[in-house]
Amino acid sequence: MLKYYEPAEQKVDLLFGALADPNRRAMVDRLITGPVSVSELARPLEMSLPAVVQHLHVLEASGLVRSQKLGRVRTCTLEPTALRAAERWISERRTVWEESLDRLGAYLAEAQDQPQQSKDRPQQGS
Repeated sequence: MLKYYEPAEQKVDLLFGALADPNRRAMVDRLITGPVSVSELARPLEMSLPAVVQHLHVLEASGLVRSQKLGRVRTCTLEPTALRAAERWISERRTVWEESLDRLGAYLAEAQDQPQQSKDRPQQGS
């Protein structure tokens, strides 16, 4: 069954898609230290400048990176607030799993405290 995705969930899809590529993660890691030009961003990567620009388009579409052209230089800046949607998505799932595991732990503790009926003894009413 197909699930309808809200715009916020579509944004998370774009974020995870953008971060799925190791080259784009390397670009994000570099941008953590501050804004840089596209050519500086491309320097340590083993790919052509047009390939770097394509990766930047993906990062910009996800909202993780913003670029601005001043004269002949395009400067890229990280938008760390874009990660909040991914953090919220992960946090919500973690909360659900933690609650489920807590309930399972309580159930198992309760089951362990109850006396088990021996297989050798017939149960009452049999």
